[in-house]
Amino acid sequence: MRRFRIADQVIEESASDLQVVLADAYQRKSRPLCLCKEPGVAMYIAQVGDQYIVKRMPLSGDGHDPSCSAYEAPDELSGLGMLMGSAIQVDSESGMAALKLDFSLSKVGARSASPVDAGGSDSVVGDTKKLSLRSLLHYLWHEAELTVWTSRWAGKRHWWNIRRHLVEAAGQMTVRGGPLSKILFVPEPFRSADKTVIEQRRAEALASALPPKSGPRKLMILVGEVKEFGTARSGHKLIVKHMPGFVFLLGESLHRRLQTRFENEMALWGADEASHLIAIATFGLTPAGLAVIEEMAVMVVAENWVPYESAYEKKLLDALARVRERSVKSLRYNLPADKPAVAAMLQIPPRPVGLYVVPPSSDGAYEETLGELIASRPEFDSWIWRTADGEMPPLPVR
Repeated sequence: MRRFRIADQVIEESASDLQVVLADAYQRKSRPLCLCKEPGVAMYIAQVGDQYIVKRMPLSGDGHDPSCSAYEAPDELSGLGMLMGSAIQVDSESGMAALKLDFSLSKVGARSASPVDAGGSDSVVGDTKKLSLRSLLHYLWHEAELTVWTSRWAGKRHWWNIRRHLVEAAGQMTVRGGPLSKILFVPEPFRSADKTVIEQRRAEALASALPPKSGPRKLMILVGEVKEFGTARSGHKLIVKHMPGFVFLLGESLHRRLQTRFENEMALWGADEASHLIAIATFGLTPAGLAVIEEMAVMVVAENWVPYESAYEKKLLDALARVRERSVKSLRYNLPADKPAVAAMLQIPPRPVGLYVVPPSSDGAYEETLGELIASRPEFDSWIWRTADGEMPPLPVR
């Protein structure tokens, strides 16, 4: 159980009066210290709705003890490192992250200039100064701590808490000077008994996507689980889980490019019935109330909602899902597929272990860069699975 020092008081995370203490400290701008290490690691207090949450300071995750839930591997081991300070600028006082996007949140005319998110394409190097749609989804997932797992959580992660954590994470982000939470739509869990009130709340949430009488149309951002893609009378449609009777329309060109660009993700989703396909998309409403997608990206996640990008990573996640030690899946963001990155961190005190999955297509340059990456962080142990050499080696757990 974590303990914090706030002014002259030491309080445990499970204390019944924690919210009262945090509210007072928030008003006094008093910074908590996490006591996982002495003399303590500086943190900050964020207000999310009527709750106060103690969060780690930007770029301080590796300063915590590996057994602490605030611990995080250095950003440079994943694709996040190339975005911090440029595409993602975090205010160290408030903890708010200002995001720079490489996709539009408005539309003029009938055509979409960039119908499919190109972030992560093997032939396109992502802009390190801006977030693609897929990179935004990665950052939301990371900040919502949905990349974290321990076997003690088996059976306890469902869409209602996925949604809650995503909304909380978005509350600490701004885009184009405004709150991301104002334009982010994450469908709430659907219950037939509450159909009327859920649809009313949905209509209110989507009101800002209605077209104005004149000028550019404002777009919203959808994050939801794909139920299926279907054929419409003109083009195609996306059916999102927890939104029965509501469709998102996709043009023929967008659908074709989506299937090509995310062929790998579609195949992984189709190969494992327990996995989920997460969509992120910009969309607007027509005057008739139809939702039309302008740009889209997808990400495949395992049964426990942790993302993966290959059958090899899925095998690693399946093994990590069975161990009690805390693991954190790393994400690529804009990092090209031919650049090595840590696949996951296994938090085993006193030395965390970086888990690396080397694809069968790797060459000498890949191995050289991987060696330099590992050598740059001597405080970690390393576990490497060279997939071309055979089966996955045992995980370094007790």
